[in-house]
Amino acid sequence: MSPHDATEIATQDAAPPATGGKLGLALLVIATAQLMLVLDDTIVNVALPSMQRSLHLATPSLNWVISLYALTFGGLLLAGGRAGDLLGRLRVFRFGIVVFTLASLAGGFAPDGTALVAARAVQGCGAAIAAPCALSLLATTFPAGPARTRALGVYGAMGGLGSVVGLLLGGALTEYLSWRWVLFINAPIAILVLIGTRVLIPGDTEHGALDVPGAVTATLGIGSFIVALTRGNTDGWSDPGTLACAAAGAVLLAAFLLIERRSRAPMIPARVIRDRNRGGANTVLLLLGAGMLAMFYLLTLYMQVVRGYSAMHTGLAYLPYVAGVGLASAGLGPRLLGALPAQAVIAAGMLLCAGGLAWYVVALSPASGYYAVMLPAMLAGGAGTGLTFVGCTVTGMQGVAPRDTGIAAGLLNTSVQCGSALGLGALAAIASIVTRSHQPGHTMAVALTDGYVAGLLAGSIIFAAGAVVAVLTINARVSPAPG
Repeated sequence: MSPHDATEIATQDAAPPATGGKLGLALLVIATAQLMLVLDDTIVNVALPSMQRSLHLATPSLNWVISLYALTFGGLLLAGGRAGDLLGRLRVFRFGIVVFTLASLAGGFAPDGTALVAARAVQGCGAAIAAPCALSLLATTFPAGPARTRALGVYGAMGGLGSVVGLLLGGALTEYLSWRWVLFINAPIAILVLIGTRVLIPGDTEHGALDVPGAVTATLGIGSFIVALTRGNTDGWSDPGTLACAAAGAVLLAAFLLIERRSRAPMIPARVIRDRNRGGANTVLLLLGAGMLAMFYLLTLYMQVVRGYSAMHTGLAYLPYVAGVGLASAGLGPRLLGALPAQAVIAAGMLLCAGGLAWYVVALSPASGYYAVMLPAMLAGGAGTGLTFVGCTVTGMQGVAPRDTGIAAGLLNTSVQCGSALGLGALAAIASIVTRSHQPGHTMAVALTDGYVAGLLAGSIIFAAGAVVAVLTINARVSPAPG
């Protein structure tokens, strides 16, 4: 570490934080914003049948209602994080929330499928602008030490809770109001968040220009890969369009790396990515995202298609997972990080996630009892997700100079989003192949369940690999600051 970097980090730790009750309000604002942005990954899922009937959507268009949000969200995160560093994190955060809210309203009022798909794409743009700035604002608002660790724990919990809350809230709104309310609900939440931003500390901005060539190639490269993964799951992995998108993504990301090496003001400064702990935390989050979203997808299909659960019943079935995430991230995780090496906490979290999916592999059948099979697995998976999100978020932001908090936060969010797209495509494909391979003598329920179990087994292996990565790459320890 250079003396300049050491000085910046010390300045970060000594930055004047908010005090008193404002800290609690600041955490509520940031956590609420993160929850709102993440839950939109899944809140629309359970409303898709209603959307299709109401707007007469073709099945390919229905897929893009989900995929375009993930595409623009994941593709623009790095650019959004860097824009916050250069233009002011609070200003960019507010702008992102406004864009997200207006797009949500446009989607809720959509008269046809084209308008809905376009609104979802703009929603993802707003989320990509706001999400990394939310995490960097947390780092500038909370003083280093236990307060920041606890705040990062709550923020990490929102990453784990968001997807499940989306399923639960989406089911309730669709069943008792209308599918349009899964989009309208964002407006009142966003207004409260914008009012609450007055308690946040903007932090310093870096003087310089945005690396436009780097931003364009990174955004288009990541976006091309997400499109390839989405098409591969729907149109086949040998489809010419899938292969073309994957090739374009590889070329664009190679160009991005070349541009970054030659740029005087790179979008991802080398000082941000050279740290082994930060690299390890991002890799683990990529693997966690790869298994987590696919797990929700496969289990939701199992509950609704095989077991006949309603949308509301499916959402309620995930409550043990919510409880596990909350317990581990808001209470247990920050305490463990103060007492144990970060690698131990993160590896334990990934092993709990792997164990939860392994229990499904052993015990799941078309007639499995919820309390004997799904309840314990969900508790273990939720606790593991909470520990992993907290550990990786704290480790990924630890020691980051104030001028780089936006891009560091963007990297963490990008890892989760890209991992989610990768895992969903791969594990759904595995499940589909296993289901189709069954002989005619098997019932459809057995064939589907065996396919879901195969996908969950692959997810368990991915989670176990994440534990190995944590042990091999992370050696940081989160020590509470004196006093």
